[in-house]
Amino acid sequence: MAPKSNPAIKDPDVHKVERLSTPYSTNAAAFGSDVVAETLSALDIPYIALNPGASYRGLHDSIVNFLGNEQPQMLLCLHEEAAVAIAHGYAKVTGKAMAAAVHSNVGLFHATMAIFNAWCDRMPILILGATGPVDAMKRRPWIDWIHTAADQGAIIRNYTKWDDQPASAGAARESVLRAYWMSNTHPQGPTYINLDAEVQEGKLNAPLPPIDAKRYMPPVVSSPGAELVKKAADLLKNAKRPVILAGRMSRNIDDWNRRIELAEALDARVATGLKVGAVFPTDHPLHIGVPGGVPGDEVIAAIKEADVILNLDWVDFGGTIKAAGGAPPGTIISVSLDQTIHNGWSMDYQGLPPVDLFIAADTDATVEALVGAIGKSTKSKKPAVVRTLKPKPSPDGEMAAADMASVLRHVVGDRKVCITHVSLSWHGDFWDFRHPLDYVGSDGGGGVGGGPGISVGAALALKGSGRLPIAVCGDGDFMMGNTAVWTAVHYRIPILFVVANNRSFYNDEVHQERMAIARNRPVDNKWIGQRISDPDIDIAGVAKAQGAKGFGPARNAGELEKFLKEAIAAVEAGECAVVDARIIPSYSPASAKEMARGKSDRG
Repeated sequence: MAPKSNPAIKDPDVHKVERLSTPYSTNAAAFGSDVVAETLSALDIPYIALNPGASYRGLHDSIVNFLGNEQPQMLLCLHEEAAVAIAHGYAKVTGKAMAAAVHSNVGLFHATMAIFNAWCDRMPILILGATGPVDAMKRRPWIDWIHTAADQGAIIRNYTKWDDQPASAGAARESVLRAYWMSNTHPQGPTYINLDAEVQEGKLNAPLPPIDAKRYMPPVVSSPGAELVKKAADLLKNAKRPVILAGRMSRNIDDWNRRIELAEALDARVATGLKVGAVFPTDHPLHIGVPGGVPGDEVIAAIKEADVILNLDWVDFGGTIKAAGGAPPGTIISVSLDQTIHNGWSMDYQGLPPVDLFIAADTDATVEALVGAIGKSTKSKKPAVVRTLKPKPSPDGEMAAADMASVLRHVVGDRKVCITHVSLSWHGDFWDFRHPLDYVGSDGGGGVGGGPGISVGAALALKGSGRLPIAVCGDGDFMMGNTAVWTAVHYRIPILFVVANNRSFYNDEVHQERMAIARNRPVDNKWIGQRISDPDIDIAGVAKAQGAKGFGPARNAGELEKFLKEAIAAVEAGECAVVDARIIPSYSPASAKEMARGKSDRG
């Protein structure tokens, strides 16, 4: 295993930002951290997002002076939460883990929210941390003592797939291989390796025997058994009112097309949601309603009427069945591997659903098998849904979230885009998804502040794809995670941020209104402790301070259209742009209904 140049880095602008001042060593690994860096390189990991710290100074040196800051290339972040969120967003587009590094216990504490988001979103990340020296006799006074923990992995063990603290260079190599493999194996999730400072900085007594890293990455595709496929196919073929709940599935276009083929072969209605990325065309005649944060009335009605329900790893399937009034009379076929990583700590897997036929297999592999068993559709296709673009709102007057989205849709025109994040005020009828990269899903764990970093990571993965990355973030979300903007600017990662700025943690105003009504107290006080005003935050100024192009505030549709045109031109020229869209603190009636069903409890 030797360091090599990185074929994955297609955009030279990212790579050339931080050239080495002095040529790096090309000698064989000489220190423990060289072995770790060499293993990362052999795994073709293109980037490692990090906030630096002394606990992994050995690894840092190895990436720079042993690998030459290539494969992986460092992405400097201003906060550990941003580092992990960027890796999370990268995985949402590519389906593969990139690396992130955090400093000691304190950096890991900073990163916990982003790790939890990735865990709930079932997204792969290889996280490297450090501690020690574990040998207390070798610690520097004070700082090494407060930054060393006896079981550092315990901080995040309940929401990672696996963690380890290897005690030698050889063990560290094996640990990196195992962690990367496990992270990418479905159900995917973050893994964590805690590197002892002494292991990193210690000289190797002898070179480690060479290995072929790819031989330690066996592909794992959990395909369904033939008997279960036949049972499911028979049930679905004989169904008169089948419904498919399409949940966690891949960004692969072939998988996307097979889902359409299966639905059309069965004449099955298909529901999708905003918690996960686009998995089925939302303007297809078989799509039920519009995707939401929680199932809408049309989805609930379809579940009640269905004689067969095919659950493809739908997020909160148990809660959806409960919302439909409990176990429906129709037969339920459930496909998931998620049960293999359930634990008793957070119960992020939600309630226990009724199931009549369970298939413990990968969802897309199961769809492929079902398509083979069922065959092509013999029924005439329903006419395609024709949705005309809604007229632009009046250029004057206050904007609601729907007005903001309408202006954005008009300005984008025929460009290929990827919606990397949406605000709580966003509703599914604002935008149609016709490709698996049109939308990559939510933050996973409901952690406010994840949107900016996730979006920068997604935009990094989209470089060279011809797609315009667009992040729609609430003002609270943007302000918590806005340091990711600096990383986007520094590494020439083009992206458009549209900040849905209602100057409030408005979702909590809704909760306070409910409390006031339930207790017969004044509703007019709901804004106290919620409004982000007096002074209003200069969102465009925050963006400019980090080197981005800042526009706004746009107080009406006319101003927003002007700013968006300028911002998109800047992004297409390779820049990061942020537009402050001032919207009224309210939700559409449909969005308000979602909130009542529990779409979010904060934001």
